[in-house]
Amino acid sequence: MKKVFILLSMVLILCGCGKYSENDVIKDLEKKIDKASAYRLSGNLEIVNNEDVYNYEVDVSYKKGDFYKVCLTNIANSHTQIILKNEEGVYVLTPSLNKSFKFQSDWPYSNSQIYLLGALLNDIKNSENRNFKEIDDGYAFSTNVNYPNNKKLVSQTIELDSKLNIKTVKVYDENNIVYMSMKFNDIDYSPTFKDDYFELDAIMSTYTVSSDATEEVMGLDEAIYPLVIPEGTKLISEEKVKKDVGERVIMTFDGDKPFLLVEETATTLEEFTVIPTYGEPYQLMDTLGVMTSNSLSWTSNGIEYYIVSDVLEQDELIEIAQSINVLPTMK
Repeated sequence: MKKVFILLSMVLILCGCGKYSENDVIKDLEKKIDKASAYRLSGNLEIVNNEDVYNYEVDVSYKKGDFYKVCLTNIANSHTQIILKNEEGVYVLTPSLNKSFKFQSDWPYSNSQIYLLGALLNDIKNSENRNFKEIDDGYAFSTNVNYPNNKKLVSQTIELDSKLNIKTVKVYDENNIVYMSMKFNDIDYSPTFKDDYFELDAIMSTYTVSSDATEEVMGLDEAIYPLVIPEGTKLISEEKVKKDVGERVIMTFDGDKPFLLVEETATTLEEFTVIPTYGEPYQLMDTLGVMTSNSLSWTSNGIEYYIVSDVLEQDELIEIAQSINVLPTMK
């Protein structure tokens, strides 16, 4: 009987030692990501806004020394924008308009990032409400997220295969509805990059900008109104003015939560132009925008939009912007 007990004890000890625990997964995932001096990954990003779904092809390159290049191509219209971080700063490039915004920003370290491995690892390590479970052919974490510009986003699930390659990430809002999802198709931990791979001019030189590069909207037959307006606020004035090329509409909303909305036809610049700006890059539905503490600007379907308010929270600015999704009538 004693021998049987000893044998059972040894079996239990061996089984226990062989179990791959939550801490083991985190430790080995950290080694895998931190050990890499560079990586390149590809995948598909999906953003859901009510009944509208926006799909992107994503290509991310990273090199130690704080170099990032994130290419986002809208599958619906083949419109590409690039987030670049190098020694000179953070940029959002829009090759079709021949321009870029330059930020003095700590991106990508200021909040969660659905397509960056280091950011996902930090979310796993630092989450106060982390859950872990084994799934078919891998593991899954549920964690908190940090999206200070959109506080409605509260959690995410991160699924890994048995070799600890991240496969899918889903970000949920406060109602447990998926707002963003990212499917990772391929991750290369030993890529090689040319010396100028993360340089602004070298990137722009790979794009040919012409009058045919983007479909320009020459005029606005009518303004595009937001479907969401804060309670106690209404449109009090609307003014259309001519630009050298195209038109601009200025709408003033007054009341409990006043704001200004400007819509104007976007123009492809003749020379590549870098525009210094405050704020952070922000992924808004079908495009990358610029978010500051009291404003949000973006370009979509040939129209440039700008919302500014001294009283609206960033969440409210986003909600208004997301409700502007009606295509303009083109002249």
